[in-house]
Amino acid sequence: MLPRNGIKEVASDAFNGTKIGRLSLKGNKQLTHINHNAFVVSNELEILDISNTALRSLPHHILGGLRELIAESAHNLKKLPDVELFTKLQRANLTYPSHCCPFTDSQIHINRSRIEILCSDPITRENISKFLNLNCPNFTLVTCTPTQDEFNPCEDIMTAVPLRALMWIISVLALVGNAAVLLVLLGSRSKLTVPRFLMCHLAFSDLCMGIYLIIIAMVDMLTRGLYYNSAIDWQTGLGCSVAGFFTVFASELSVFTLTAITLERWHTITHALRLDRKLRLRHACVVMTAGWIFSSIAALLPTVGVSSYGKVSICLPMDVESPMAQVYVVSLLLFNILAFFCVCGCYLSIYLTVRNPSSVHAHADTRVAKRMAVLIFTDFVCMAPISVFAVSAALKLPLITVSDAKLLLVLFYPINSCSNPFLYAFFTHTFRRDFFLLTARFGLFKTRAQIYRTESSSCQ
Repeated sequence: MLPRNGIKEVASDAFNGTKIGRLSLKGNKQLTHINHNAFVVSNELEILDISNTALRSLPHHILGGLRELIAESAHNLKKLPDVELFTKLQRANLTYPSHCCPFTDSQIHINRSRIEILCSDPITRENISKFLNLNCPNFTLVTCTPTQDEFNPCEDIMTAVPLRALMWIISVLALVGNAAVLLVLLGSRSKLTVPRFLMCHLAFSDLCMGIYLIIIAMVDMLTRGLYYNSAIDWQTGLGCSVAGFFTVFASELSVFTLTAITLERWHTITHALRLDRKLRLRHACVVMTAGWIFSSIAALLPTVGVSSYGKVSICLPMDVESPMAQVYVVSLLLFNILAFFCVCGCYLSIYLTVRNPSSVHAHADTRVAKRMAVLIFTDFVCMAPISVFAVSAALKLPLITVSDAKLLLVLFYPINSCSNPFLYAFFTHTFRRDFFLLTARFGLFKTRAQIYRTESSSCQ
């Protein structure tokens, strides 16, 4: 028993030749390393207590004889050795719930249960003594605490193969599609109008969402089947915070920009004859500066203790334990809901204005408004189920599990990021014209570019 002795390291010859059945190193907060040769001769260790230490790893050759491992508040022990090394382990009191996953995995549980049935069978005991001696002592179920909670079930980041495939498809579409939109809009020699300016911001926010998705997909690929041993490093590390920042920043900037686009269309159509009230580019710059500031603050708050990105493996701010975190999450959701109603109100007003025979408005504005209506409603209809379930979770009345929430994450949350380029850019005549004119500058599609130049000249 060596608790709270200020030990910093267990040397290679510390216990050689010593018969130790139980060893307690509890409370040695400066203990960072146990030499792999510390127990070479002594192989009788059955109970090991390393609670409240700074150990980062365990010597593998002592694990086969352990029957009880106590590692409570050992926060630096973020990875456990292979579960197959613990051949005799019966009880484990650990720090992180994810470390209990390999001991409670359903397949392992089934296999051990089958072995236990064979071990308890009288015929097996009578006729297969070799099987009994070799296998039965090694297949006892492990009692492990703490068990996994509803936020961190024992599973990979993405559980099903179709879900993984879909996430990669959406990630690539979001990255390539929005990068192409930004390249064409910013590289075009056409005048930068307010709608173009706002669409650039929307494409950038969707590009950020694509970056978030590709980060999650890559981490899922690298930790597949072994996420339980990487969960702590990932969820408490810089990577999860970066991914969380991207997704919150992208979603809030996207909602803000979509609302700004709608208000701009509403203002342009309802005040078509008031040229003195036309929105200028400088006005849009002021609005989007406010949007960037708001989105950046919203994304940064979980990194400074208001909620947390590390609560779940997909790095969303789902920590609502503190009152401030609840206010934060509910405020974001209310902002999204208010933005949705604002969009609905604006497009209802636009529809009534267009239907009014006495109104005077430009035909181009009406056509753009219809296209924008499809874009906006597609975005917000996709966000609606997420808002409902997120509000219920924020109020601690969750309607679905985290496993089901991952399905929403892939099917609803980012689908707009890959559909937006098609809805407002690729399928439009203006974008195709700008694309061919841009590529013609590099010697590509010169014939098509000339057709569009001819069309533009004839319209002037």
